[in-house]
Amino acid sequence: MRPPGADTVLVRHGDLNTKSNTVKRYMEGLLVENLEALLADRSIPGEVERRWNRPLIHTDEDAVEAAVEAATDAFGVVSASPATVVSTEKARIVEVLAETARECYDGGTFAVDARRADKTLPYDSEDLARDGGSAIWDVVEDEREFDPEVDLDDPDVTFGVEVREDVAFVYLETVPGPGGLPLGAQEKTIALVSGGIDSPVAAYEMMKRGSPIVPVYVDLGAYGGIDHEARAMETVRTLAAYAPNFDVPVYTVPAGETVELLVSEMEEGRMLSLRRFFYRVGEVLAERVDAHGIVTGEAVGQKSSQTVQNLGVTSRATSLPIHRPLLSWDKHEVVDRAREIETFTDSTIDAGCNRVVPDRTETNARLERLLENEPDDLFERAETAAKEAELVEP
Repeated sequence: MRPPGADTVLVRHGDLNTKSNTVKRYMEGLLVENLEALLADRSIPGEVERRWNRPLIHTDEDAVEAAVEAATDAFGVVSASPATVVSTEKARIVEVLAETARECYDGGTFAVDARRADKTLPYDSEDLARDGGSAIWDVVEDEREFDPEVDLDDPDVTFGVEVREDVAFVYLETVPGPGGLPLGAQEKTIALVSGGIDSPVAAYEMMKRGSPIVPVYVDLGAYGGIDHEARAMETVRTLAAYAPNFDVPVYTVPAGETVELLVSEMEEGRMLSLRRFFYRVGEVLAERVDAHGIVTGEAVGQKSSQTVQNLGVTSRATSLPIHRPLLSWDKHEVVDRAREIETFTDSTIDAGCNRVVPDRTETNARLERLLENEPDDLFERAETAAKEAELVEP
């Protein structure tokens, strides 16, 4: 729902406000670039105005809702509102609130949420809320067929007003965004994508904290397959749509022979050695693309290979930090987020590595014993596989 004449998107960020002015200015620049890229990628008309604390998207009334949707897909954005721009004169703001009520308010309780950034104005937030609320009440009482009712705690309709230094905004809805930091605010990370539900969500969460991803898909040969790879590529395409101004090609790494070897020669600890192989592949590719960490969808206790003890053992395969954004998430939380970011449908296929799982799984591994059982050349195989990786557009 939007007020009459709404042709501007009021964009709000959060974590940027905790930064020093120098860092904040840099990150706001990134956010503006990312917003411009999302608009261009979706052919949405509009110009992004860089303003301190509140970037604006100037568009037209027909495109304002699409612009809000684009803005709330941008990492770093906490929320956005389709707004009507007015002067800071209180009488004019109150007039627009009355016009908005006349056109949009047709029942239920209401409240006015007024905020004033410029403390030099001859009124405060309470004055504006009180006078605006009175104007809305009078319009409804005189012209509409229901009795208005104020509810300041949980209103059905909230009339929002933000008064900045030189301009004010009137809006009716606040659409949540992902929050976090603008993409590009952090260094690149290697994202191990499997085609399952968890890894795309983990990659998204790293992107939300500002880190561009370099997706890596390890081809498990007969234990993966064309369909499995296609699912992984589709989830990467979905993730790439959130970052149209960043290249997100996928490194596909051949690992079929190594998987066959592990299946034929290892029973105890097989999944842990396979995970260690993945990490070493990620480390080699990180050196190639100047990435500074590895991202996985692992969560404590979600699988037998992901006990605290096992995570400690597998992590020692690389000197790079392993980022696990989902470490403490429950599965339903991962599924909910996958649905929200639209990677769930393309992830609902059994991961190929499920067929690698031995009958007896290791839950309390010791590195010394694992090294006795796994192939001596496991890391050499990983390094060779990484060198043979092919770069594929998703």
